[in-house]
Amino acid sequence: MPLTESAVAARLRAAGCVFAEDEARLILETAATPSDVPGMVERRAAGLPLEHVLGWAEFCGLRVAVDPGVFVPRRRTEFLVRRAAALDLPGRPVVVDLCCGSGALGAALASHLEEYELHAADVEPAAVRCARRNLAPLGGHVHEGDLFEPLPDALRGRIDVLLANVPYVPAGEIALMPVEARVHEPRVALDGGADGLAVLRRVTAGASGWLAPGGRLLFETSERQVPDAVAAVERGGLRADVAFSDEFHATVIVGAKSV
Repeated sequence: MPLTESAVAARLRAAGCVFAEDEARLILETAATPSDVPGMVERRAAGLPLEHVLGWAEFCGLRVAVDPGVFVPRRRTEFLVRRAAALDLPGRPVVVDLCCGSGALGAALASHLEEYELHAADVEPAAVRCARRNLAPLGGHVHEGDLFEPLPDALRGRIDVLLANVPYVPAGEIALMPVEARVHEPRVALDGGADGLAVLRRVTAGASGWLAPGGRLLFETSERQVPDAVAAVERGGLRADVAFSDEFHATVIVGAKSV
């Protein structure tokens, strides 16, 4: 007999899921057949992120495919996309989603643009495969490798928007993260080094050479990291602006290359 929504919710609630009713509804709506439901419920009850159970995450109104082992896009990062979408961009901007994970940021920004050239890159093979599923239908190109290294050389000096959702959790604080993240997401997508800014410093050091005149680098950070993050942007030759969102509990820094 198929599991009812109330039965699924009860099992999830017993496992500690705070939003058990909502999750139960999503599992039942997503399951290909009723026979898939029990396995999905047990995987969720065992601690697998809901998005990995469903195979997708909602981000900026889009349903983005998210495979097991791939970083789950956070709702707070929608603020970064909003800031990017509000920029005064050329008619066919070149957009790069660096440390792309599922490619959610690139896909979300593309949904705001009529025309674009879209690229993404990640060092994790699982993320690259997932991002290709999300971005190939949009005409995007996904490259596997470390930061700028795999990008086509033809992009140098041409990027109008560089989205860099770099890891910024200090290495010593990863053990304090929810189990869903620290166990089921790749450490490379979380670990920002001793102070959380090691990867960011590498990005800011190289960004200017890839940005077009007037191009922008956008990334997320924590409030306490703002002074050091701004300093890294400025050392990279970019002008830094900081934006805060109470709605998303997010902090975004925009580094602009001079025209």
